[in-house]
Amino acid sequence: MSTTERIPTELTTHQLVDLIAQSALDKKARGVVALDLSGISAFTDAFVICSGTSDRQAKAIHDAIHVTLKNDYGLLPRRVEGVTESHWILMDYLDAVVHIFTPETREFYRLEQLWGDVPRRAFEDAPPDEEQEPAGEAHEHADEVS
Repeated sequence: MSTTERIPTELTTHQLVDLIAQSALDKKARGVVALDLSGISAFTDAFVICSGTSDRQAKAIHDAIHVTLKNDYGLLPRRVEGVTESHWILMDYLDAVVHIFTPETREFYRLEQLWGDVPRRAFEDAPPDEEQEPAGEAHEHADEVS
């Protein structure tokens, strides 16, 4: 980051979700989706859920999110769990909680189905060896996560 760039003092939940999703996609996360829990949950406004293809990739996704938010925005998660096992990594940024799963663990817990009626936004995975949309482009499935 150059000295002329300024770290925003506060990110909106929407901006935070976009940064998390983009960091995850940069590490080839699959099935990146944001759930809007504002007005429903007392503990967070959004979930960002994604999968890595292995424990190692799940850890790499965690690391990318952590480094981006810490270095570029001065944000640290309030709590992180599951990094050692890496089957389900949880990162609590208060306004947004990140869930990084291995495919089997994501299928077992099915968080998207548990919160099935909330507005959601899916972020496009990079198709293998094909032309893709600009990274981070969202496909609206319902109302946007704010």
